[in-house]
Amino acid sequence: MRVLVIGSGAREHALLIALAADPEVSAVMCAPGNAGIETVAQTYPVDVASGEAVVALARERGADLVVIGPEVPLVLGVADAVREAGIACFGPSAAAARIEGSKAFAKDVMASAGVRTATSEVVDTPALLDAALNRFGPTWVVKDDGLAAGKGVVVTQDRLTARAHAAELLELGHPVLLESFLSGPEVSLFCLVDGETVVPLLPAQDHKRVGDGDTGPNTGGMGAYTPLPWLPDSMVQRIVDEVVAPVAAEMVARGGPFTGLLYAGLAVDGEGPAVIEFNCRFGDPETQAVLALLDSPLGAALYAASTGTLADLPPLQWKQGSAVTVVLAAENYPGRPRTGDAITGAENPGVLHAGTAHGRNGGLVSAGGRVLSVVGTGADLAAARTEAYDIMARVSLTGGHFRTDIGLSAVEGRISIPS
Repeated sequence: MRVLVIGSGAREHALLIALAADPEVSAVMCAPGNAGIETVAQTYPVDVASGEAVVALARERGADLVVIGPEVPLVLGVADAVREAGIACFGPSAAAARIEGSKAFAKDVMASAGVRTATSEVVDTPALLDAALNRFGPTWVVKDDGLAAGKGVVVTQDRLTARAHAAELLELGHPVLLESFLSGPEVSLFCLVDGETVVPLLPAQDHKRVGDGDTGPNTGGMGAYTPLPWLPDSMVQRIVDEVVAPVAAEMVARGGPFTGLLYAGLAVDGEGPAVIEFNCRFGDPETQAVLALLDSPLGAALYAASTGTLADLPPLQWKQGSAVTVVLAAENYPGRPRTGDAITGAENPGVLHAGTAHGRNGGLVSAGGRVLSVVGTGADLAAARTEAYDIMARVSLTGGHFRTDIGLSAVEGRISIPS
C-alpha cells in the first residue's frame, strides 16, 4: 500500500513514522511536509486546500490511501474530491467535518443525539452581546464558532475580558459561541469511525495554555501525555457509549456519516463525560504521544476505516508504559511568532518537526509557531517525562520556549474526578 499524508506538522510526522513501520505499507509520501518529514517520506509542494491538486498528486504517485491531517482541507471538501476520484481517503466529508467547522452545528448534533455538553448560545450581532453575557458566568467561555486552530477560545472570570474577545470576533464577522463552564479534568479521546462503527484509541490529556501551571493564553497545544493514570479504565467505553457512538449514529441518520478520526474533547466530573468540543481529525500534540504507544499496524487501521471494513479490524494492541509530548514553540507564540532562527539538535531520535524549514546556509530554521515536538516514552508517566525533557535539553532554538510541567500534575497525583 502506498500512502499519501496531507499536512506539514508534527502530527503528520508522527503519522508518517507509524505508517512507515507498517509492513503492509510500501511507500509513504507527504504534501507539503517539512524539513524533518523529508527524512521519512518524499515530499511534494501542493496546495492542500485544493481537492483538484491533491487528487492529481495522488494519481501521479499511485497512492492507494490518502490520509488528511489538518482540519482546513477537510472542511473544504478535499476528502470528497479524493473519494470521488476512486481513491481511499481517511478523513470525513465536508458535510461531516462541520462537526469541527461549526460549533453551532456540533451543538445541534449533540442535542439530537442526547449527548451531555455545556449549555450554549450563539451571538451573531454586537447588539445582542451584553444581554447574552449576562446569562453566563461567573466563568465565561467565549469561542469562535469557526476554525481557529485551538486559539479562538477565551476562558475567564473577568467579564470585560470575555466581552472584549467576543466583540473582536464579531468585528471580524465571526459568530460567537458562549458556553457554560464545565468542571472536571479534560480528556482527549480519538476514535476511528466508519459510519456507526467506533474504535477508540488511548485517552490523552492536552495542555492548552502557553505557560506552566496553565497560565497565559490558549494555544494549539503545548504538550500531552497518555494514558491517564487518574481515569478509570471503564471511562473510555463509557465515553464511546454515551458520546461518540450516539454522535456517529446521528451523523448517519442525517445523511452525512462520519469516516475518519473523530476527536472528542471532554470534561469528566461526577456525572460522567461532557463534551467541550469535537474535532474531525487527529489532534496535535496528542497524536504524537498516542501513536508512540500503538503496537498495531496503523496503515491497516486507517485503510479499514476508509473502506467500510473497520468492524472487521482486529482489536488494537498497545505497548505498555506511557508517552509524553512536549512542544517547543517560537518566540512570541501564540502571538505572531518570530521565524528564521537556527535550530540545533532536531535530528535526534524522538524529535518530530512542525514549523521547520531549510535555512539559506543549509541548516534548519524555525518557520512557524509550534516548531518541534519531542516524544518520550517510559515504563510509567514519570519515566516518560524524564525522557522527553532529556531529549528537549539537547535541542536549541533562540527564543524558543516550552512548558516544563507536561503531565506533572498526574505524576504528583493532583488530578482527580470531582464526586
